[in-house]
Amino acid sequence: MASQHGRVTWVNIEGVTPQDVDFLRENYPHFHPLDLEDLQSRIERPKIDEYDDYLFVVMQFPLWDKVQRVSRAAEVDMFVGSTYLVTVSDGVLKPLTTLFEQCATNPETREAVMGRGASKIFYTVIDRLVDYILPMLYKVDGNIRTLEEEVFAADSRRVIQDLSFIRRDIIALRRIIRPQVGIIENLEKVDRPFIREELDVYFGDILDHLLKAREIVDDHFELINGLSDMANALVSYRLNEVMQILTVISVIMLPLTLISGIYGMNVTLPFMGDPVAFPLVIGLMFAIALSMLVYFRHRGWL
Repeated sequence: MASQHGRVTWVNIEGVTPQDVDFLRENYPHFHPLDLEDLQSRIERPKIDEYDDYLFVVMQFPLWDKVQRVSRAAEVDMFVGSTYLVTVSDGVLKPLTTLFEQCATNPETREAVMGRGASKIFYTVIDRLVDYILPMLYKVDGNIRTLEEEVFAADSRRVIQDLSFIRRDIIALRRIIRPQVGIIENLEKVDRPFIREELDVYFGDILDHLLKAREIVDDHFELINGLSDMANALVSYRLNEVMQILTVISVIMLPLTLISGIYGMNVTLPFMGDPVAFPLVIGLMFAIALSMLVYFRHRGWL
């Protein structure tokens, strides 16, 4: 699909096909064949390929996967020249699809976004996508705060599972966000004839937002590691308490088992014919168990 305003054209392709690549090859013959080949690969690393009259930019932005409970990298490939912008994606990033629909259907939005050249569209697309990251990070922050309150709960298995999911998501967010910083720094610092000079300030603003996002996700990473260590320590402490109780029970049962085993032997023993032998043995076993409990309590083991 394409949106036109004056001499400026914005072509937005969702779910690229070989026919779309043929269309670009025919209408933009100066596009490098390797860049067109990269469009059909969804595992490209973020990069900038610079040519005399256009830029080819590959960026990635996080997209929440509800099923796997982790952020996935959604790729956006962009060709930007003096009079055109070509964006290629899977159509899953709402800021990009929403902005293009508004430009295609709303004359006021089209004038505001496309009225100052293709480089202004290019900036607006990146700005919307970067701003889309911050609410996701705030959601992660809320989840971490909830776990901070639940980490001392009795259901440690669920807490540790939630910690693992959030930690995996934070690692994925760091892997996605960090490479984008170098892209924006390049766009801010390097002057190019087909990108308006005053946009360096705007790209600097995007860089500030991206650096803020990186700092937030780095803080989240440190915090979730601390919570994981705390949860593991609590689980170990509770496990030690259980093992301590089981050990005390085992130690108490040991002499009782010895006594019952001795009197279960088929040999002549003291009090064997006495009618009070059984109560005496039971009393002895009870006294031994009680004295051991008192001793363990005195030593602070219970």
